[in-house]
Amino acid sequence: MTKVKWSVSSRRRRKKILKAAKGQRSARSKLIRTAKESLRRSRIFNYFHRKKKKGDFRSLWITRVNAACEEENMSYSKFMGKLKKAGITLNRKMLADMAMNDIQGFKALVKKIK
Repeated sequence: MTKVKWSVSSRRRRKKILKAAKGQRSARSKLIRTAKESLRRSRIFNYFHRKKKKGDFRSLWITRVNAACEEENMSYSKFMGKLKKAGITLNRKMLADMAMNDIQGFKALVKKIK
């Protein structure tokens, strides 16, 4: 009897790898070894960028708050310092949302801390 190389479990495992690599270019979606390497790298980048995304959003919020502060003739660092002294605990995400959508509320907040 000859040895069967593509047994059910092996085929299932390989199909799972190729299905995950679907959409990648050339051999990365066709060959098992290349697909494995490609998936491994993509998962590493995926993990790293999930962490990086948090910092990207924080810098976006800071940029938006800074732009709104400059309209009120105040620097971002002075604005944040005065907020802390006044005991107002709004995070940067909420401040950025106010700066974008509730301009009057943001202006009132700036007047309150001046």
